[in-house]
Amino acid sequence: MNTLQMALADGMTITKRNALKIKRAPDLLGGVVLLPIVLVLLFTYVFGSMIELSGMSYAEYLLPGIFVMTITTSAQITGYTLTLDLQKGIFDRFRSLPMSPSAVLTGQTASDLIINVTSIATMALVGLLVGWRVHTSPLEAALGFLVLLLFAYAFSWVTATVALALRTPEMFNNVATIVSLPLIFLSNAFVDSARLPGPLKVVAEWSPLSTLIQGTRELFGNTSPAMPVPSAWPLQHAVPASILWSLVLLVVFVPLATRLYKRAVSQ
Repeated sequence: MNTLQMALADGMTITKRNALKIKRAPDLLGGVVLLPIVLVLLFTYVFGSMIELSGMSYAEYLLPGIFVMTITTSAQITGYTLTLDLQKGIFDRFRSLPMSPSAVLTGQTASDLIINVTSIATMALVGLLVGWRVHTSPLEAALGFLVLLLFAYAFSWVTATVALALRTPEMFNNVATIVSLPLIFLSNAFVDSARLPGPLKVVAEWSPLSTLIQGTRELFGNTSPAMPVPSAWPLQHAVPASILWSLVLLVVFVPLATRLYKRAVSQ
């Protein structure tokens, strides 16, 4: 077996291991299945009762934002699991086995992708029940889900990097919460970013999350001609910009996470 085949086989083994851990952890399963349902219902009926949009329902405007909010939250499972394994000495056991060094990270991020598929499927079903609809072709809709999953996979490498730098579950959870909440609320997830004041508007318009949300809205047909045309370049070219953001995150954080992992297991 060559090096590439060994790396793929070991990565699949780690993916299966992490998938079994998720299956046996009710708290993680609750976050994957129940949290999306709560978010969709809460924001649709609380925010939707106060916000009026021209030419479309708030549920259709909201769902792409909830999709992105959930995948950024779910990606934190990657970081949290890595810090737990590091704290419990699992990495030392892996190091003693004849396995590819890259398998731990590729397996962890792949299992996180499974979580995101489950979350998005759950949200889509609940969204259909509360009034969300797709108004584009099946091909465009499929591309919308693929763009979401590509960004989710790339963002998992970001959280893996942060986790390996911080090394403790408590520190990682604190930092992840402090960073993720401002990122999602300083975006166009819940309201049009053009309504935000001054510098906040600029931050929201150039945020990768806003770009992803706008791109998925376009691919699902959840836009309205009555709404203002975005002024920032990423929002005007949201779909290619979303793919570009995902590729940039992978190029930057895959080698960075790999380097931090090697440093962690060598100590």
